[in-house]
Amino acid sequence: MANPTAAALIIGDEILTGRTREGNGYYLAGELAKAGFDLREIRVVGDDHATIVAAVRALSAAHDQLFTSGGIGPTHDDITADAVAEAFGAPIDVREDARALLAAFYASRGVELSSARLRMARIPDGATLIENPVSVAPGFSIGNCHVLAGVPNIFQAMVASVLAGLVGGAPLVTQSLRVMRPEAALAEPFAALAAMWPELSLGSYPFVQDGAFGTNLVVRGTDPAGVAAAMDALRTAFPEGQ
Repeated sequence: MANPTAAALIIGDEILTGRTREGNGYYLAGELAKAGFDLREIRVVGDDHATIVAAVRALSAAHDQLFTSGGIGPTHDDITADAVAEAFGAPIDVREDARALLAAFYASRGVELSSARLRMARIPDGATLIENPVSVAPGFSIGNCHVLAGVPNIFQAMVASVLAGLVGGAPLVTQSLRVMRPEAALAEPFAALAAMWPELSLGSYPFVQDGAFGTNLVVRGTDPAGVAAAMDALRTAFPEGQ
């Protein structure tokens, strides 16, 4: 049976302008592969309410799970929670359980729970909170959409919280063979080998090292035995590989 599918929606003008280097999609892809989810799409959008609403609706309808990153902080441009609430047709307001978490956290540090900080307690009706062990302000899940912070270490902690409660499929197995030959020189025999293993994903990725051209031949699949067999065939075809 095919693995459940997933999509990622990365939100923030700072990503699209190059102000911030995006790494959450990369991290999520690795974690989903290990958990047995097939990540089909990563989309990046800016801080525009209508654009976020449209993207959430499209991606949540097309995939089994949707993960968002960014836009749930205390400032005026943190609009993800409102946009997701609209996408799912849910009212949104400060929720008591989220407010209590923030109140206790800031009180323990002698910091006022300001109106700006209280924005982080606005949760759509019907959503469940996602634990944030780093800075307490929660994410939330509504429907099949999991709304996570954009700060990398908080995002990673929230991903772990969400994946612990989801049922995935077979983990993705990846192996590679490094061949110091140009990609074009390997194309025909590599295509013939790929045709022998239609249930696997075989890809070639060129690189240059010390002025010499090389290629990484990569085999991916959810069947460890099939991946191992395909790798044996690659090593036979390209015995100089490492």
